[in-house]
Amino acid sequence: MTAPASPAAVPTPPATSLPTRIVPGQPLTALAPMQDVTDLAFMGVVAHYGAPDYFFTEFLRVHSMSRPEKHILRSIDENATGRPVFAQLIGEDITHLTRTVADLLSHPIAGIDLNLGCPAPKVYKKNVGGGLLRDPEKIGEILAALRAACPGLFTVKMRIGFEDTRHFDRVLDLVNTHRVDLLSVHGRTVKEMYRSEVHYDFIAHAVARVRCPVLANGNVTSAPAAARIVGQTRAAGVMIGRHAIRNPWIFRQCREIFSGQPVTPLTLADARDYVERLYRATQRPDLEERYHVNKMKKYLNFVGQSVDADGAFLHDMRRTETEAQLFAVCDQHLLTDPSRNFALEPYPGVIARPNCETPHANADGCSLETITA
Repeated sequence: MTAPASPAAVPTPPATSLPTRIVPGQPLTALAPMQDVTDLAFMGVVAHYGAPDYFFTEFLRVHSMSRPEKHILRSIDENATGRPVFAQLIGEDITHLTRTVADLLSHPIAGIDLNLGCPAPKVYKKNVGGGLLRDPEKIGEILAALRAACPGLFTVKMRIGFEDTRHFDRVLDLVNTHRVDLLSVHGRTVKEMYRSEVHYDFIAHAVARVRCPVLANGNVTSAPAAARIVGQTRAAGVMIGRHAIRNPWIFRQCREIFSGQPVTPLTLADARDYVERLYRATQRPDLEERYHVNKMKKYLNFVGQSVDADGAFLHDMRRTETEAQLFAVCDQHLLTDPSRNFALEPYPGVIARPNCETPHANADGCSLETITA
């Protein structure tokens, strides 16, 4: 007997105001778009521990031969988190950007997001992502075209400049001119990658200058840090990236602290549960065990920052090659003393990718290969 076909995803009518947040009146939270991370599986795992208000997809590469990537469409069409998903685009060809928007409007997206921030050299050398910050006139043309093509919400994620901030105010004014509905600002330049301190004063400047809500992005390490950053910048909320890989409870903890409640402490047993859940969620029949283990190591490079101060878990985890070895290491480090705290903040000096402090010149996008702690 043939199984009934799954119902096709039904697009919702375009929204003209931002989706309702989980707790009315609280600052917004969003999971940052990260290549190789914010897929259907990871969004589902994060939602299990406490979803953000908004999700953003990995960027859809847009060029003359492109079509929306099927695995990214799955994160939209099969989204079961109960929270809205914005589809992020990266590109500079207006014809193909608007074509892609038209394609995406047949899917249940919350809105379209434009990437003006990816700092990977292979990306910005194509004059897309963060590379566009060198050319405000081109940004203006793209924003005008996408605003016209989007009957609903249109959002932007940007950095504060390419190698300096000379064009920052000009880009912010373009955000106003073209009626962007939500702006996420990563408080570093493209050239600063992930190495420098975050310039929260520039995020505060954006909050004061633009008419739309602003999400503060960059080194939001914990719920207390989120509250401090919102207070410092007066942003409408925070967008959290790699620290949500380390701590998927972070959005729930943000809601706790925004409500004036104590943050629920986590244990190493909680971290072990997360590793198991993430492993099973990312398992695929076509993915060989050794490749799956290697993919998990990329996530666990971040998780390990909260396990122990001397990096012993990271040392042992990186040397595993099989599922059995990986979970033996997890059991040794996470279940020997399961009630010990899983640190709220990363331990000082425990670096997620000690051999990759700067992205490789050939790295393909802002992926786990290029994002450091």
